[in-house]
Amino acid sequence: MLKRAHLRHFIALVETGGFTAAGRRLGLTQPTLSASVAELERLVGAPLILRTRETGRRALRLTDAGHRLLAQARTIEREFRAVETALVPGRTPTRPLVVGVLASLSTAMIGGLRRRFGDERQLVLMEGTDADLRRRLGDRQIDGALTLLRHGETDEPTLEEGYAVLMSHRHPLAGRREVEAEELAGESMIARRSCELLPETSKFFTTRGVRPHFLMRSANEDRCLAMVRDGFAITTGPVSLAGGGVVAVPLHGYTYRRSIGLVMPASDGREALSTAWVASLDSACR
Repeated sequence: MLKRAHLRHFIALVETGGFTAAGRRLGLTQPTLSASVAELERLVGAPLILRTRETGRRALRLTDAGHRLLAQARTIEREFRAVETALVPGRTPTRPLVVGVLASLSTAMIGGLRRRFGDERQLVLMEGTDADLRRRLGDRQIDGALTLLRHGETDEPTLEEGYAVLMSHRHPLAGRREVEAEELAGESMIARRSCELLPETSKFFTTRGVRPHFLMRSANEDRCLAMVRDGFAITTGPVSLAGGGVVAVPLHGYTYRRSIGLVMPASDGREALSTAWVASLDSACR
């Protein structure tokens, strides 16, 4: 028999993007949640999700049946909450605001966003690449995304920044106003898998005859920056990742830039999220 719990578990899985995160939200173990979703698929008679790998990371994608069920499940859940609210005077139903965040945004900036969003409404943050976030936004799996902006996409306040070499503040080149690619030939480097410029960066160095030793390749930004901070290697990245013992030194000819902003249709949570994003940017730029 189809139960409300089945639909709630399915919605949480879609909104958080993974069994572990959904289990944390629901207070369930991963095996329990997996069994619930498997039972739901058996009851509807069709697969609902596909497990894939995108840019080396596990990801979930909805099947056609999953897309159809998601819309119906959310409608049913809203009706359930409306009934619950009618029975409890003064209670207002609220659905968590699910927001995608670009994986290469700094942890401090994401933390600042959450801190300034307040506690009036539950916020769910889902990390991903620009392509992944836009797909989820198009599929209505998320309400909005803080991601790379395309020309003319929004007039909201944005983060405008360049890219540089990131190194420990104790590195011999840390005090330089600019470095040449050739000066980095003997350095150990870290390949940040979340970087949106990996192909361009590789081409930048190889065309200059620079092929540094790669100490690590990782999509974990905090781990990459910790290795840089401790002086084990250097990397390239947006200047907003500097701080806490990591400095950004401009690299001659490496003139890439990016704009990051809120891509989100009009909704009851857009204004609050936009305000929190602006406040987070103001704090980061001080």
